Amino acid sequence: MHHSHHPVPRRLALSAIALAVAALAGQAAAQEAVQEAAQATQESAQATQQATGATAAQQAAPVATGEVIKVEVTGSTIKRVAGEMALPVSSVKADDIASAALTTVADLAVSLPSSATNAPSSAGAGTNMNMRGIGINRTLVLLNGRRMVNEPLSNGFVNVDLIPISALNRVEVLRDGASSTYGTDAMGGVVNFLTRRSYKGLELTGQVVRPEASGGGREHRVSVLGGIGDLAADGWNVYATVDVHKRSKLESADRPELTNPALLASLGIAPKAASGTYAWPANVFSPSTGITGNPYYASGCLPPYSVPATRNTCIQDANYVLALPANAQAHFFAKGSIKLPGDHLVTAELLHAKEHIETQKPPTTTVGFNGAVARITPDSPYYPGGSAGVPAMAGINGSPLNVSWSVAELGPAIAKDEQKITRVVVTGEGTIGQWDYRLGGIYGRGKRDSYFVQGYLNGARLQAGVANGVLNPFGTQSAAGLEYLKSISADGGQIRHTTNRYYGTDLTLTRELMQLGGGAMTLALGAEYHRDANDDRALDGVIDVPYQNRLPSYAEGSRDISAVFAELDLPVTADLSFNVAARHDRYSDFGGTSNPKASFRWQPMKQLMFRGSASTGFRAPTLFDRYGYRLPGATSLSTSKWDDPVLCPGTMGMAGTGTAVPGANPLLVCNTALPIQQGSNPEVQPETSRNLTLGVVIEPVRNLMVMLDYYDIHVKDSIGQLAQNAIFTNTAKYADLFVRNPDGSLAYVRNTVDNLGDLRTAGIDVGLSYAFPKASYGQFKAALDGTYVTRFENQTEKDGPWISNLGRFGSVGSGNVSASPTYTFRWKHTLRLSWERGDWFSQLTQFYNTGYHDLNNVPAQFHRDIEPYSVWNMTVNYKGIKHVKVSLGISNLFDENPPVTNSNSTAYANNIASPIGRAYNARLTYEF
Repeated sequence: MHHSHHPVPRRLALSAIALAVAALAGQAAAQEAVQEAAQATQESAQATQQATGATAAQQAAPVATGEVIKVEVTGSTIKRVAGEMALPVSSVKADDIASAALTTVADLAVSLPSSATNAPSSAGAGTNMNMRGIGINRTLVLLNGRRMVNEPLSNGFVNVDLIPISALNRVEVLRDGASSTYGTDAMGGVVNFLTRRSYKGLELTGQVVRPEASGGGREHRVSVLGGIGDLAADGWNVYATVDVHKRSKLESADRPELTNPALLASLGIAPKAASGTYAWPANVFSPSTGITGNPYYASGCLPPYSVPATRNTCIQDANYVLALPANAQAHFFAKGSIKLPGDHLVTAELLHAKEHIETQKPPTTTVGFNGAVARITPDSPYYPGGSAGVPAMAGINGSPLNVSWSVAELGPAIAKDEQKITRVVVTGEGTIGQWDYRLGGIYGRGKRDSYFVQGYLNGARLQAGVANGVLNPFGTQSAAGLEYLKSISADGGQIRHTTNRYYGTDLTLTRELMQLGGGAMTLALGAEYHRDANDDRALDGVIDVPYQNRLPSYAEGSRDISAVFAELDLPVTADLSFNVAARHDRYSDFGGTSNPKASFRWQPMKQLMFRGSASTGFRAPTLFDRYGYRLPGATSLSTSKWDDPVLCPGTMGMAGTGTAVPGANPLLVCNTALPIQQGSNPEVQPETSRNLTLGVVIEPVRNLMVMLDYYDIHVKDSIGQLAQNAIFTNTAKYADLFVRNPDGSLAYVRNTVDNLGDLRTAGIDVGLSYAFPKASYGQFKAALDGTYVTRFENQTEKDGPWISNLGRFGSVGSGNVSASPTYTFRWKHTLRLSWERGDWFSQLTQFYNTGYHDLNNVPAQFHRDIEPYSVWNMTVNYKGIKHVKVSLGISNLFDENPPVTNSNSTAYANNIASPIGRAYNARLTYEF
């Protein structure tokens, strides 16, 4: 790693900010009332969650003084009348989140039509945003218009679980690259979470979610919001909120309809395993005779811990895999604002949040570091046919046996993952002479710590215990065996400690230059500096612990980024306006890059408006991509089972069809999880992008709005990893990725970060909204937000063939997770049908996506397509009791199960749907 320093842009940014701060001393008169009116005006214009329609500008009525209020909207540094913007921005108000029966920010993220977001999984990383489905690293997440510290481990995305829903005023989604405004890496879009400007009073909220089916998955949320001071009347305000949310784990056994092998077989799902690998009682392999089997196979293995499989083996219970992990979040957010003499406002905000995710895997096994195996000899009393009473096996001839043992006696292997962030922002805004300014400083720190909780053991000593006869891999342990397991336990030890820091300053100056036919030509100039630093430590406790299988390591990286940018708004006539912007960023490790953007807005008549934009982008590899760990051996196991293409040749890409070559242990090379090497690549280079949008907004009749926005994104030299399914379904092409030991055994499959080639996608965003006339029975409204994708394809190597990911599992992993291949729905939408009368409000919400081709790496009789999926939520809200708001809702109204699939070990599509089923939601808010 190298660091080259570029002091001039950094000094420019810091000097400009210092000058602005120094100029604050002698200013007078505030316009807080106007600013508060602007916020109210903007919220009114966004009543249909679409802040960009032709009628939105007409809703921006003048205030009492006759002055038209201008507000800042995501995507531009220049304030303007609400709705008079050329970029496609959607807005979701806090009340709309509750009305859709969404409990957390994560629920909102998953529901967005233009997002392929993944909710928390057993990986422990939290919830990410993935606009356009082009990767979690290409979506920019902001809090009040400024960046948040990234999730520490990957350093590539923001965990939105750590944003408190109780502090939010609205969420703005810019479905367009905004590289000239916020940074060159906003290729897929921008999601801007905006908190309340101020709050006075006290509010308590409690919420519970109860699944109809028995088992886990219950949720509780409690929040307290309080504030003092009236910003408009008193000139100051301070408010704070505490928000706590918890969800219990959902065991696979709690949803047998999603895991029962007989039921899944009746639905056409391929069996997940034809033979056992690790089990209790242990499966064995004789290297001298080639015999595989289990001494307890004839007696039915050991239900419920294992059941008979093929090759005379036993297979462990599949229900160890969680349907949903337990997770909990706790947030504290505070914001204070004060008016200074003159037209100035200073604001400080603090966010401190933490998340706890408890992960669970099947019991620890006797797999060793770098392929070491456990062996039992005739000297052990537990050898089949020996003195301890383990049944004999024909043909083993007293030879040493390789043992594949799952230590189910200790239960599942449980670990916990804790994330914490602290974020401090101080901002100032106001007017100096003819210039409006906005400046700020930010410091953010994220920490992620992982710990062993239950069932983790030292792998080398576990193997030694089998070899020396202390441990019984075929049955319950003796007192000595239990004491030995206790002595080699890793429980309570720390696995990993990762820290990420982000801090910087920014300044934006705007002023009107001259009057044009449609208003004032406005110029914005800005400068920015920030530093991103990351260190990642895998601690001593992880060495030779199964499921970790990696050496202790330490990796660190840092990067300085300085930027200058400019934006010019040109309202040529009342109907036609242009906006041009440019940004130059300088990276301490990659040098400089300049990226322009141009957009237009043309409204030839009241009912019709056209808009469009073109821009370029630049994204440097994350610190993890370039400077993270890279170990000499395997770092994990594949998430699905596969055949070793050399030691268990079969039908390529179809697990369970291979036959072990003589001398190879079929338990370790056939239909099993294979070792994978993941990590950074010091040679990976930046990627660039081109973004185009072209849209039309139509109001054919009163209260009906139709919006169509075409988008086209092309990413060159895309950074990523091949999806594991792409490697194992084309082993001939990727034979060089299979690294072998001198004896021919598989050391690992190389799957590190690299520049894979290009990626391109295109589609149409659709927005429809209609407000029915008010009547004595109330008012009905309908709104639909959807995305139709016309193209989504990528290359896996530079200048390679284009591979479509549209309506199918792709060949590139999502973000840093190669086990999660990119997939893209042809169509996805959110439909809202609402009714309001007096103190009553009710909403019916549908979340829908089209089907797609399954990952059919199974025999032909099991090939299938996944059907379209639709879920309806319903809420009823009442506010007729003084100080009280009540909301009752049902999620998954028709109790739809997730689609079943061949692609996951859980046999259902947990990447697009929740396994909870129908759930009842109650929310009560009391305002003092």
